[in-house]
Amino acid sequence: MKRLLMNQLVRWKTTPDRKPLVLHGARQVGKTYLLQEFGKKHFPATHYLNFEKNRQIHSIFNGNLDPKRIVSELELLLDIKIDGNDLLIFDEIQECPNALTSLKYFHEEAPSYFICCAGSLLGVRYNEHASYPVGKTTALHLYPMNFEEFLTAQGEERICSYINDNSRAGIHQISLSEAIHLRIWELLKVYMVTGGMPEVIKTYLENSEKSSPAALQQLRDVQTGIFSDYLLDMAKHSGNMKAMNIERVLKSVPSQLAREQGRYRFTDVIPGRRGFSSLADPIDWLCGAGLIHKTMIANEAALPFSAYTKENTFKLYMFDVGLLGALSEIPPRVILSYDYGRFKGYFAENFVASEVIATGETSQLHSWRHGTSEIEFIREYNGTIYPVEVKAGINTKAQSLRTYMSRYNPPFGVIMSAMNTSSRGKIFNVPLYFAANLATILSQETR
Repeated sequence: MKRLLMNQLVRWKTTPDRKPLVLHGARQVGKTYLLQEFGKKHFPATHYLNFEKNRQIHSIFNGNLDPKRIVSELELLLDIKIDGNDLLIFDEIQECPNALTSLKYFHEEAPSYFICCAGSLLGVRYNEHASYPVGKTTALHLYPMNFEEFLTAQGEERICSYINDNSRAGIHQISLSEAIHLRIWELLKVYMVTGGMPEVIKTYLENSEKSSPAALQQLRDVQTGIFSDYLLDMAKHSGNMKAMNIERVLKSVPSQLAREQGRYRFTDVIPGRRGFSSLADPIDWLCGAGLIHKTMIANEAALPFSAYTKENTFKLYMFDVGLLGALSEIPPRVILSYDYGRFKGYFAENFVASEVIATGETSQLHSWRHGTSEIEFIREYNGTIYPVEVKAGINTKAQSLRTYMSRYNPPFGVIMSAMNTSSRGKIFNVPLYFAANLATILSQETR
């Protein structure tokens, strides 16, 4: 499966002052697969070391962390020859804190080696014994496959090009025929079922009867298995009692999204606990693990956004829309029919949040709220703030957006919905499947 992050890996390889690369991301998003494909395509040889499966390797990093000694002993232990042009992959590096620390010395004393590491944030960020080599590595983050990657996996490259070409035309020039719009919309509904976890998409692509009840149940079974694996990881990395609280917070995401007031409420999530301080640790743990995205709610649409937010006022989204469906227990066929009431609006919000985050263009999302008016996302490009309201269906009445436009008078506002492209004065409607292209669309207007 083609991953867009491959382009950044290729650029890293050719960077003159290259540092060891650490690829972050939640488990099962495809980190190992991507690095191994990178090695196959761009290096004469690849040497793969898994610190979780092969505990013998740990002892090599117990002595001094001289890179030459480490490489020499790895060659002896594994009976391999590590050439300077080869790729070294350190997988599950969080399992060996000294290996993580050694990256500092590879950067300072042996920068010619090509070293890529993979580790889930479940281990890396919460391993108290690891001395993270701050400033000595290049960090990238891999997210679940976005809608473009899903289309590419199906051989729909021409549709990807069509969406990207329209995005580069800018907000005033986007134009799609109704037939093409409806075709892409049907594909998007399928993505709402699968989400972007590679194993789920692989299962979908390999099933000849993709929309049959049995095939859809098979997808849901894979998603449920992935979620179960995350629960096991929580216990492994945080202890049973803390894991129970983390699990409760994670399972509360769907019900919290459905709240009318548009922000996370702390009561009744963990029995006996009230207030932000009692849930801050589980929420931070899940954010650090990459399993949820936090959107801070600003009470003013002004820069910097952080000056107008409060630590305890935010919304939480699942990092994968397919797993949101599984966690919400919405049957896949209901998602395909697009008939699940008001909750599909929150589903659409979650999709947009995941798509924007996966671009790597920002690591922090913001929304705006004033009184009873709420804009799902406010985006800043070249110093200009644009409101982005999200609607699930074709009813694009937008009282909150009109309130925002009257208050701040931005160049224009955007509604992302199920409708084809259209405009009413300074309000432009853009289909939801353009979510990953927001930066491209808006940047055309601010150059």
